[in-house]
Parts: sequence; structure tokens; C-alpha cells
Amino acid sequence: MSLSTQQGDDEDNNILVAKVDNARNISNILKAIHFRDTATVFASSNGLKVTVEESKCVQANAFIQAGVFQEYAIRQDSATFKVNLTVLLECLTIFGSSSAPGMNTALKMCYAGYGSPLQLLLEEGGVLTDCSIKTMEPDEMLDFGFSSANVENKVIMKSECLREAWSELDMTSDVLQILMSPDKPYFRLSTFGYAGSIHADYPKDSDMVESFQCEQTQTNRYKLSLLKPSVKALSLSCKISIRTDHRGFLSLQYMVRNEDGQVSFVEYYCCPDEDVEE
Repeated sequence: MSLSTQQGDDEDNNILVAKVDNARNISNILKAIHFRDTATVFASSNGLKVTVEESKCVQANAFIQAGVFQEYAIRQDSATFKVNLTVLLECLTIFGSSSAPGMNTALKMCYAGYGSPLQLLLEEGGVLTDCSIKTMEPDEMLDFGFSSANVENKVIMKSECLREAWSELDMTSDVLQILMSPDKPYFRLSTFGYAGSIHADYPKDSDMVESFQCEQTQTNRYKLSLLKPSVKALSLSCKISIRTDHRGFLSLQYMVRNEDGQVSFVEYYCCPDEDVEE
């Protein structure tokens, strides 16, 4: 019996029901923000937003649009709950991280409202398993106050060139310095580690740079330890948007295309490192 024929006895009690034919499309996105055990899930008619925060300095959001699911229904304006992300990912990959060729794990996810567990029903090759994950009271989320209206500099580029930069920069550095300027070197990433100062420059007319908008020269430093988790999203993405606002706050938006060609987004917000003198 397939998952699509499964109807829970309390189906009508659920305020959120989502079904997807390939659970990897969900687990891969969630892995991109998995640097803490817990995450807050915000469900609306647009889909799911899953948020992870660290040290009140960095916030990661995974946006899984409703269109990624084969079926998606929510019976109220929104629903918010906290869940153990580590346990959720273990359940999503319960049949293994890599299925046999042509074999996908189908997923049905249900939530009945405040205090109820998150119910998962997974099916692969005719084998069914169900998981029940305790939900918790959601924490108040940080508001970085990052507004598009206050963005001063923005670069959109192919992710592959930034992946190369990460492999060349010195990870013994405490900070990553980002320079954006209307003039040369335009866009520069710098580290200051045991190997000395290392710079990676990208001309605005490079084939790797899709868009370059720079209002004024900005040099900001960010703790590398806070940015390292975003490498997971970088490895999955095909395109990245790098934005800074007038305060030097950083937004990294990753466009991730799943196995079915659908697009989801992961975004990291990070505050500048105020302990480093320019």
C-alpha cells in the first residue's frame, strides 16, 4: 500500500498536511541550516520557513515553497512551533541518505496544532514507517531589521566561484573581511590567518558575476565561525546574492535547485564584528 492511499483517522484534525514524493528535496534544504539542534518552523499558505539562530549574531532561514510539495494544505493563517532539527533530519533519512536508483522516499507530514507532535509518514519500496516528533514552544525570533530599502551594496554571482574562494582562503583567520566598492577591486574577500593576508578578488564584469550594484565603498568584517555553517548552503546552491545594508549587516541568499528542478531558498543574516578595529 502506498503512502498516497494512507489516510489517518484524525486527518480532519490536522491544521497542516504536506506531501512530497521525494523527501530528499526537504532534507537537503534543512541540512543547509543544521548548525543547531533546534529550529523554529513557521507554516503559512506560502509554504514553510525553518529558522535556526546562534549567539544572537547569526540567523539562517530555509524557505520551502508550497509548490515544492505535491500536496500542501494549511487550515489557518499560520502555525509556528519549535522542533528538534537533528531528530527531524534523522527521521527524513531513516531509509538511508541515498536510495537505490529510481527509488525515492515519499513523505507525508502532519501537524494538528499547538502542543501536538509533528507526525511523519515515510514510504519507500512499499515499506512504511511513521515518526512522531515532540514540538516545543517557539522562541521569539531575532529581528535583524534587514530591509531591502536599506541595502547599499549587492552582488549576485554563481556559487561555484565562491566555493573556490572558500577553499583558497585561510580558515585559521578569526574574521572574513568583505569589501564592496564602485571602483577596483570591486568585490574582495579577505582572511588574516597563519598564512598571512589572503585576498580573493572578483571584477564586476566577470563571467561569474551576474549583477553588481554598489552605492558606496564598504569594508566589513564578520566572525568566520559564524559564517562557516553557511558553507553547507553554498555547496548545494547554484547562485548566491550577497547584500550589505547601511549598518554593515550581511545577507547571504542561496538559490537551491532540487532534484526535480524546483527552486528553494536559504538565507543567512550575520551582524558585523564590532570587536575588530578597522
